[in-house]
Amino acid sequence: MNPESQTSTEAKTPMNRLGVLILAARALLFLGLALPAGGAMAEPQTLQEELVGTWTLVLVDNVLPDGSRVELYGPHPQGLLMFDAQGRYSLQILRAGRARFTSNDKSKGTPEENKAAVQGSNSHFGRYSVNEAERTVTFHIEHAFFPNWEGTEQKRTFTLTGDELKYTVPTPTTGGTATGEVVWKRARPSM
Repeated sequence: MNPESQTSTEAKTPMNRLGVLILAARALLFLGLALPAGGAMAEPQTLQEELVGTWTLVLVDNVLPDGSRVELYGPHPQGLLMFDAQGRYSLQILRAGRARFTSNDKSKGTPEENKAAVQGSNSHFGRYSVNEAERTVTFHIEHAFFPNWEGTEQKRTFTLTGDELKYTVPTPTTGGTATGEVVWKRARPSM
């Protein structure tokens, strides 16, 4: 081999390696942008996994047979629903703007104050389970503000659309022929 061709070949080799590295980097970058977050092998979440987290109350209404609505906890109800990954939950609903007890002592509330407090709140906690096929969540209620619900199972048909959880309550605490409709929004971490 003559010295001129050897020099020319050696000069091309580093350039070829650099070109191959650039192409590989571009391919990896493209692949990284094309794959969904979490990697290509990420398993789809179950409905139960999607429920895990904290939810804030948007709406809680009774829907009457004629389609009219009753805002059980006023126009701006407050509430929090938490599902954990181990199958436990806690739910609280409160009427916004509830009147304070005059005596500043819960044990000395007047009949009217006690009635307003009871009718302006609902809470229960316990375990929950999800039926993926039926798209239902069942609250296995251990304790409840409404004692008649303690030790019961309450099944709710639900939809989950993005950050909105909506379910129906076939037998609300108010009884009668109404159906409850409850809407929650996923709480985002505060910055």
